[in-house]
Amino acid sequence: MLKMHVRDKMSTFSWFLILAGVCTTTSSCLTDEGSLDDGGWSTSKKDMLAVPGPCDIEVRDAKGLSQQEFLNRYAYDLPVVIRGATDNTVFQDQCRKENMMKDYASKRIKLSSANTHSYEKVEVTLQEYVDKYLKPQTLKTLGNETFYWFGDNNFTEWQSLIDLYQPPPYSVPDMTGAYSFGLAGAGTGVPFHFHGPGFGEVVFGRKRWFMYPPNKTPHFHPNRTTLQWLHEDYQELHPLERPLECTISKGELIYFPDRWWHGTLNIDTSVFISTFLAY
Repeated sequence: MLKMHVRDKMSTFSWFLILAGVCTTTSSCLTDEGSLDDGGWSTSKKDMLAVPGPCDIEVRDAKGLSQQEFLNRYAYDLPVVIRGATDNTVFQDQCRKENMMKDYASKRIKLSSANTHSYEKVEVTLQEYVDKYLKPQTLKTLGNETFYWFGDNNFTEWQSLIDLYQPPPYSVPDMTGAYSFGLAGAGTGVPFHFHGPGFGEVVFGRKRWFMYPPNKTPHFHPNRTTLQWLHEDYQELHPLERPLECTISKGELIYFPDRWWHGTLNIDTSVFISTFLAY
């Protein structure tokens, strides 16, 4: 049983989710305002149309996961959530809203449409993005009508920030990593897609990941958002057809192997960085 002082900090709804097995950690279920360090990227409760789900992806502590075991068990075969792998305190502090807007407001970023193929692009400054685009997703808006910042980074302008990031301490032989940094509103996300292997890390907020192995193609519409899929299709899936999933929060890593289908959903306004691996 969780200690009472922990329960006192949680909403009744969050406590119910843990007891019901919907959330597996207190950090992923806290929903009271101020209960999570959001870095100043606050989210109103009324704008949160999704909550963390179950976690049936293996969760490991980095202290007990060696590079060799990572290669043997996960690198080519299974996704994994890793806790305590890096100390990115300095990077996190620089990603707080106050610091980002002070140092990078005039920097240019490229937005992508939030659909499977992400064909459409829009270039704006960070200030314009925060003022005009950084909004919670609604159930009525399609993915190809939604633009948010998740990659296509101009490292000439953003190198000073990215240089502060401590990468995951795990590697796949002969592959090197490329970073993809972003910021997005509650309820946004990318529908199912696949590419090479990589890591995702949450800097602020919470991100819910859904995954299928390469031989099990999910049923989804490429222009409908992950939020729409969650509300319209997820509950109708037979238990054997449901994806593996887990919600990660500040400082946690998730790894996905090559060609694994994955879709993402930001529970809150989220800052995140991915490391994509390629030969």
